[in-house]
Amino acid sequence: MLMVLGSSVVAIRFAVLWWRRRRNVIAVTAVLWALYALYEYLISTHVLCSGDCNIRVDLLLIFPILLFASYKAARSAYDRP
Repeated sequence: MLMVLGSSVVAIRFAVLWWRRRRNVIAVTAVLWALYALYEYLISTHVLCSGDCNIRVDLLLIFPILLFASYKAARSAYDRP
């Protein structure tokens, strides 16, 4: 549940940043983090994972996408228009 809370906080922070800057890349990043929070919630409640979910190979694909999107959104937020 800690990952759900953490990713939800990141999604909310990017949503607030989008509210201030109104850049599309920031909105997409906020949605990606919110979808990841939902995904983590479904994993933790064993809806998407029926048993022991300790080895999560799916994160090898998800984390680089989230990190790249976060980098681009942060860079876009602090660039001059």
